[in-house]
Amino acid sequence: MPIATAQPGRTLLNPANHTLIMIDHQSQMAFATKSIDLALLRNNAALVAKAAKEFKVSTILTTVAEKSFSGPIFDEIKSVFPGQEVIDRTTMNTWEDPRIAERVNAAGKDKIVLAGLWTSVCIVGPALSALDQGFEVYVITDASGDVSDEAHQRAVERMIQQGARPMTSLQYLLELQRDWARGETYNETVATSIAHGGGYGLGLIYAKTMFNASEAH
Repeated sequence: MPIATAQPGRTLLNPANHTLIMIDHQSQMAFATKSIDLALLRNNAALVAKAAKEFKVSTILTTVAEKSFSGPIFDEIKSVFPGQEVIDRTTMNTWEDPRIAERVNAAGKDKIVLAGLWTSVCIVGPALSALDQGFEVYVITDASGDVSDEAHQRAVERMIQQGARPMTSLQYLLELQRDWARGETYNETVATSIAHGGGYGLGLIYAKTMFNASEAH
């Protein structure tokens, strides 16, 4: 008979147990992305970036052929990490760039969280490679997209078959917060949720404006 204890599950994410890699959120890649509305994609990418910054998550930003073809990383990401190097690659599979491996090893986390464009190329490559090498892999599916709904869905299915764990951008933020009594991150989590959390954010505005409500009480 298992015994319940008030402890989080091993597979839940926390700020210290994973590295986030945001891959190829660039205009050229976005032009052909049809599986998600581009405004929503940019909103969700901003949500993920702000969550990572707020919780001091080990974060790697990377692009492909930025100067010659694909353009700069979304400003919604770059503005959150203004001083951080963006690693520009030639490899379609991020994991095959030695600089990425070096950064992952330096971070020393066994969980990898991925978001980027396109799901079937930019995310499948590092996801399957990391899984093969013993990492646990999570994919933020609504901060990723592809040239069609089918391309996105098949890519997600393929990764799940190999053990990857899908999640959403808002789920990522709230999983890091996890307890509304964590006062040191409460205000930023609420602010990010209001700015990028869609209907949930509107609900927060309503509750706080009308009732001065707080989740921590």
